[in-house]
Amino acid sequence: MSLVECVPNFSEGRDRDKVNRIRDAIASVDTVKILDVEMDPNHNRSVITFVCDSSRAVDAAFAGIKAAAEIIDMDAHRGEHPRFGAADVIPFVPLQDTKMDTCIKLARDLGRRVGEELGIPVYLYSEAAQRPDRYDLAAIRNKNFQYEQLKEAIKDEKWKPDFGPSTVGKAGASIIGARDFLIAYNVNLNTNNMEIGKKIASALRAKDGGLTFVKSLAFFLKDKNMVQISMNLTNYRKTPIYRAFELVRMEAARYGVMPVESEIVGLVPEQALIDVAKFYLQLNGFDENNILERKMEKAAKEQKD
Repeated sequence: MSLVECVPNFSEGRDRDKVNRIRDAIASVDTVKILDVEMDPNHNRSVITFVCDSSRAVDAAFAGIKAAAEIIDMDAHRGEHPRFGAADVIPFVPLQDTKMDTCIKLARDLGRRVGEELGIPVYLYSEAAQRPDRYDLAAIRNKNFQYEQLKEAIKDEKWKPDFGPSTVGKAGASIIGARDFLIAYNVNLNTNNMEIGKKIASALRAKDGGLTFVKSLAFFLKDKNMVQISMNLTNYRKTPIYRAFELVRMEAARYGVMPVESEIVGLVPEQALIDVAKFYLQLNGFDENNILERKMEKAAKEQKD
């Protein structure tokens, strides 16, 4: 079995029944295991994480996109997070021995099917991109260019989709790609000043001279009356969680504010959390093989063999 992970982001984070309908559509496909469902009412966005055999990955993702298109009206959607469509971003991630080339093919096959069968415009990004200017997700969709702007811009040659029509319906458009594992990590600050948040986010962003493997934006969380620094860590081995957190803390201090909490959205590799523990506890000589669960897993495997 060739395993892949898929982490589709849907533009609904407030109505659990709708999110459950999308989840159930994905789960109905053979070999699919739903690992996580995250809902965020401020962003009005959900992230569903599933794994399955690569031979069923396109069917599973398509089922989720189809369900989302039927129940989410983008003309009525409002939320803090930038979005293009009901099924907004759909990345495939290789697991175990699966190659990136497999995920690239899955993304392109899914894009073609979504465009042809659902009539939804599709843009390919990251490793699956067919145009260099669409490699970076933020170059396609960002806070200044999202669903409302795309409705008119799609008529221009620059915004011609990779698959599907050059018209935008109520399901919007989908951005489909293949990428390595990333960590969605947010830090909330004890301020409601968005100008401070924007400055901190800029200091973190790779394209603005920050950390190489960090993408970041600032959002205002209405229910908490605080600013959130929302990050994607695209290579947690080279830019670990603790380094991103410490830079947020350092930049915030210059404005007299500080982090009050942080969160991880979706799943996180065990190694990423071990690295955090080793840093803050200064476990410089720590042997990771002494972790109890790892010892137990090794013993169970040896007994099975």
